[in-house]
Formats: sequence, C-alpha cells, structure tokens
Amino acid sequence: MDTADSSARSDSALWDPRRRAFTAGLILVITLVAFEAMGLGTALPTIVADFHAGQWYSWPFTVFLAASAVGTVIGGRLSDTRGPAVPLLVALPSFAVGLVVAAVAPGMAVLLLGRVVQGLSGGVLIVSLYVMIARVYPERHRPAAFGALSAAWVVPALVGPLIAGLLTEHASWRWVFGGLAPLVCLGAALLVPTLRRFREPSAGRAAARPGLPLAAAGAAVGVVALNWSAQHLSLLALVVAVVGLAVLVPSLLRLLPRGTLRASPGLPVMVLARGLLAGLFFTAQAFVPLSLTVVHGFSPAAAGVPLTVGSVGWSVGAFWQSRQRRLRGEQIVAAGFLLVAAGVFALVWALPAWGVPWLVFVGWFVAGMGMGISVATTAVTVLSLSPEGERGFNSSALQISDMLGQALLVGAGGVVVSALATASSPTRGVLPLDLVLLVAALPAAVMLLRSGRVKPV
Repeated sequence: MDTADSSARSDSALWDPRRRAFTAGLILVITLVAFEAMGLGTALPTIVADFHAGQWYSWPFTVFLAASAVGTVIGGRLSDTRGPAVPLLVALPSFAVGLVVAAVAPGMAVLLLGRVVQGLSGGVLIVSLYVMIARVYPERHRPAAFGALSAAWVVPALVGPLIAGLLTEHASWRWVFGGLAPLVCLGAALLVPTLRRFREPSAGRAAARPGLPLAAAGAAVGVVALNWSAQHLSLLALVVAVVGLAVLVPSLLRLLPRGTLRASPGLPVMVLARGLLAGLFFTAQAFVPLSLTVVHGFSPAAAGVPLTVGSVGWSVGAFWQSRQRRLRGEQIVAAGFLLVAAGVFALVWALPAWGVPWLVFVGWFVAGMGMGISVATTAVTVLSLSPEGERGFNSSALQISDMLGQALLVGAGGVVVSALATASSPTRGVLPLDLVLLVAALPAAVMLLRSGRVKPV
C-alpha cells in the first residue's frame, strides 16, 4: 500500500512534522533550479563575450533541453523499477557537480559539458520529485504540493535576473552557477531523511518497456535538430528538420502513453494537453519583450516585466487549484486553456503599433493563472490515474510532452515571425502568430471538456 494513502486520515498538509523537512527541501531545490534557469539568460551575453563564442549563444539552452529529455526518461524508469529515492540521491549531487563544472569552465566546450550534466540531473530530479510527492503526501494534499512547486518559481522570477546581473557586473558570471552548488547540497540534506524512509522500490510492478534509452536519445536528437532548424532558415535546415521529425515521431510512440496523440480520455489527454498548453503559452510569451521594445519603445528591463507578472499569475493559479475539490481535472485544464486564450487575446490588442501596451500586463497575469491551474492539475491527475509501478513513466511522459510542445511551437513561431519580418517592421509576424495561437486554444478547451464526459478505456 502507498504510504501516502495509508496516512490519508491525517488532516495535516505540507508542514506536518513527518513531511516538514521534505517540503522545505523540495521548495529549496526547485527555487535553486529556477534561479539558475532565470539567471542564465542574464549572464549569457557576458559568458559568450568572455569566451569569444557568439556563434554558440543558443547552445547552453539547447544542450540542456536535449539532456533533460534523456534524464527525464531515465529518471522515470528508475523511479518505477528502483523507487524515486535512488535517482534523487544521485541527481542532487550530480546537479551540483554540473554547476561547479560550468562555474570553473575555461571555455565554451566545458561550459556546455556542465550544462549537459545539469540537464541530465535536472530531468532525473524533476520526475523523481513527482513520484516522491505521490509517496509522501496523501492524495488530497498533492495539489498543495504542486502549488508549492509553482510558488517556488516566484522569487527567482522576481529577483533572479537582477541578482544574476549584479553578480555578473560586480563579481563574475561564474557565481551564477557556483554560488548555487552549496545550497543544492543543503536542499539534498533536507530531503535525505524522507528519502531513507521511502527508499524501497515501488510496490507495483513496472511494465517492461524495452528501448526506452534509445527512444530518449532519439527524442533528444529530434529536439536539437528542430531547434537548430528553426534558427537557420535554409534548404539544409529543412533537411535537418525532416530527419529530426523522422527520428522524433517513433521515439514519442515509445515515450508517451498509448493514445496520447489521439487525445484518448483519461491520462493520455492530460499528457497531450500539457504539451499543447506549454507550446501555446511560451510561444506567445517569447515575442512579448521584442514587440514591447521595438514597437512601443520599452526599455529592456520594462519589456521583461510582463514575464514576471505572468510568473506571479502562475503561482496564484497554482494556489487556487490546490483549494479545488469539486471540479474534474479536465474542467480545470479546459479553464486553463481559456485563460491562456484570454491572455493571448490581450496581446492581440496590446502589441501592435495601434495597440494599448498596458493591456499586456493584465493579459499575461491572466495567462499565467491559466498555466498555474493547468500545469499543477495535469501533474496531480496523471499521478492519480497511474498505477504505482507506472508513475515514473507517466510523469516523464508529462515532462517530455511539455518540452516538446515548447520546442515545436516556439520554433515554428520563430519561423513565422522571421518569414514575415521586414527591415522596417521586424515584428510584423507577431500579430498573425498570436491570432493562430488564439484560435488553437479554443478547440483544445473543447477537447478537454468532451474528454471529461467519456469514461477512460
């Protein structure tokens, strides 16, 4: 029996004495991961300038994403076969090692090696934490646990770029990585007592899934190929994109639950919805700073404020979903699609030259709320629908869908904006792109509502 379920009568939530250290460690680790993610973009221009490696500007992000895809699958498989404690005990110090490698890197090659280690460890880390949440917290408290995960991103979103900028300017960009490593070890120390209590393998039998490591590698290659192709519009890029898709599609058939691409009711539609939501939200968000800067004359700092506002809305939405008991998961996620659609609708009226730019702040808070209620709800629902021996695989599928949705739609969005741009109007493609995203969000909401009325097979 799941230990979390056996304590279902307890009225305590996150800060029960039995879970207090784990909750604190969980929030600290995710906060540090978020600080590193938010700070890298601020420090990266200085890093590539120091290494004289401008042509490698996007690769610290790309290799991290590819390695994360592999780590996610490995973490899910290990969580199902060995239990989540083992991969967590390996991933936490490994992530710290990756930070140190990046901090002491003498050149871009070693920095990229550090990012690969961070990506592998981070992928294992996130999936293992998902499975641990299912073991540590009773089912009715899991929405609050995932709400805490979302809340852990707020402070890094508010002050992470500022702190990274100050460190880069007045000390060294190396502190953006190295300064976090000891704190990651502290977070690990807080988690260890709970990990020891839950170190046994899953009581459920994990299904045999041959070829998962190869499929994970295929997904990583496909993601890298598609990202590279989106940045290099040429005949060669088209060939690379086709090859990437040829590798990616069969890999996904192994990495995602059966029926995901058909939006089958239950767990598959939740996995699919997670990828669609991530793609819609982050594709629209990617061009907000550009439009505000080029079209409306915002300073770089002011143009980044809507992203912070969206992060705050994300946490508000996650908190709201943690208090819901009556709505079905499909209804909540459908509402999330509608809120993201409302945010994109605000962008349509805010970003063009004739628009009202202050609407972007309201709209992106609303869109962030949509993501907050939906991301947490998809995680909670997937765990509740998963047999114990399948939680790792299904949680990794959720993350793969999220990453792939972003990679595909952000890349496609970049192609659209670049294709329609002119010297006098570099953001001319943003409005058509937002209209397409707005139209795509509405049938996705209908898909979720219809799925909720069908009993899963």
